[in-house]
Amino acid sequence: MKLQYYLLNKADSKGALWAIFLLTVCESIFLFVPPEVFMTPTVVANKKKAVPVVLVTALGSLIGGIIAYFIGFWIFETMGRWLIGTFSSWEQFEIAQALFARHGLFIIFLAAFTPVPYKLLTLCAGFLGFNPVLYLGVSAIFRTLRFAILGFLLWRFQEHANAIVKKFFWPLTLLAIVVAGLGIIMMGWM
Repeated sequence: MKLQYYLLNKADSKGALWAIFLLTVCESIFLFVPPEVFMTPTVVANKKKAVPVVLVTALGSLIGGIIAYFIGFWIFETMGRWLIGTFSSWEQFEIAQALFARHGLFIIFLAAFTPVPYKLLTLCAGFLGFNPVLYLGVSAIFRTLRFAILGFLLWRFQEHANAIVKKFFWPLTLLAIVVAGLGIIMMGWM
């Protein structure tokens, strides 16, 4: 019981917003933990922080998305050609480029608004040379909308969420660990 109160107190601390920002930047580049995991404790601990949490999460996601896009863009000439030649073919690469060109807005929506790993599609967008302004602009809108919806729900039902966290802290913690582990295993199979 002491651990959950400690964590909720830390989630309400002054450094919590910076931690959310940095973790969300990292999530957009290489972490496989959804930003909602970083957002939830702070809003559950203090519902007055819902708007600042949504804003720093959206900003961190956008900055991380810019970094991931350009990582994908820059590694194409060095590593990309080797990856395509070794694990795929230029014909398949051209098909992927055509799909991105034809269905780009849907792919952006998918990456931004769903739990599909944002970093993977952002790296691919850079790798495929998709229009960066369009990709990052549209993904910023839908990622912010996704975080705003969660922020509103957490703000609206904060008392209920706080009661659930206090009552089911350890089962929820174990469930989160198991889900994260399964996600890592599934990524290894892909």
